[in-house]
Amino acid sequence: QVQLVESGGGLVQPGGSLRLSCVASGSISNFNVMGWYRQAPGKQRELVARIFRGGSTNYADSVKGRFTISRDNVKNTVYLQMNSLKPEDTADYYCKGTVWATDYWGQGTQVTVSS
Repeated sequence: QVQLVESGGGLVQPGGSLRLSCVASGSISNFNVMGWYRQAPGKQRELVARIFRGGSTNYADSVKGRFTISRDNVKNTVYLQMNSLKPEDTADYYCKGTVWATDYWGQGTQVTVSS
């Protein structure tokens, strides 16, 4: 059974940075795509960024130029570097990995952007 474990969330002031990590129990090379999603209170979960097996990436318009998704195949880890954070980035952030038609989710990590 694949497990994804996120970490790195916390409280940060506006304009600050955080780096989220998602560690997989197996090789991330097995995943067709891995991504970060977020869900703010009272809102639907939304895609933040994703990275495909071939290395291509895409981002939500709201985070372009501020967030960067990357991966380390040796460490079986996907990262989300978040810079210039805004209060509207406050949410629970989830890692998702897709192997063919099966999605695997982590338990989430909370990010709060507040002064």
